[in-house]
Amino acid sequence: MSFFSRRLLASATLLNLLLGSCMNNALIAVDNNDSKDTANQPEDRRVGKIFKDIVKTISPVNLLREDFDNDASRWQPTDDTAWKVVKENGSSFYSMFKDSQYKPPVRSPVNFALLKEISVASFQLDVQMRSTQEVYGHQDLCLFFGYQDPSHFYYVHLGREADDHANSIFLVNGKPRVSIATKRTDGTDWSKDWHHVRIKRDIRLGTIKVFFDDMKKPIMTTKDKTFVFGQIGIGSFDDTGDFDQIRLLGTKH
Repeated sequence: MSFFSRRLLASATLLNLLLGSCMNNALIAVDNNDSKDTANQPEDRRVGKIFKDIVKTISPVNLLREDFDNDASRWQPTDDTAWKVVKENGSSFYSMFKDSQYKPPVRSPVNFALLKEISVASFQLDVQMRSTQEVYGHQDLCLFFGYQDPSHFYYVHLGREADDHANSIFLVNGKPRVSIATKRTDGTDWSKDWHHVRIKRDIRLGTIKVFFDDMKKPIMTTKDKTFVFGQIGIGSFDDTGDFDQIRLLGTKH
């Protein structure tokens, strides 16, 4: 192997190590200070300037801070007649206020809105959510990620009562959705109040964690690498609800 080839191989190895650790370091920083919107920058590494620049490029950044104060132009609903921006007590939120007429190609949620133009790999998504649905067993709201197309994506179903089709992490992969959560609670206690929901995904480890109000203890977990990037979204299987204060920290794909 030539001298140039050895240098190139060493550089590639170092770059791979940096890529693998950078996202995890930043999300750990967020865990240590959940009150901040941005994660601390990874500690300086004693590498050449080119690698310092690469680290800055691949570090997770704040990709979205959405409060719907102006409009919802960054979102694409499956049925735009079922969504509207509502102003209430001096603030705004995005309301999924009626049933959607969307018909998915396989059994999966029918009422959701995708964030346009951003595809993300590892990420942390925080959303304030409020169910406006009358109480019943499958009362739910959902969050979406890894979205490729209408037949290929993940979603988190936060349902009042858990069963094979509710209150779990689901994979839609060209066929009706399948529950893939390895751990989950018996149900999500929806009240009429707002609730803080978080999804944390680490592509390197394959982990997916879901939190509901308590940001220290996940209510659902699994490991899966079927889709390692994609769009994120908000919505429900077929209920109604409101969404606000959406924050997305991650690495763009």
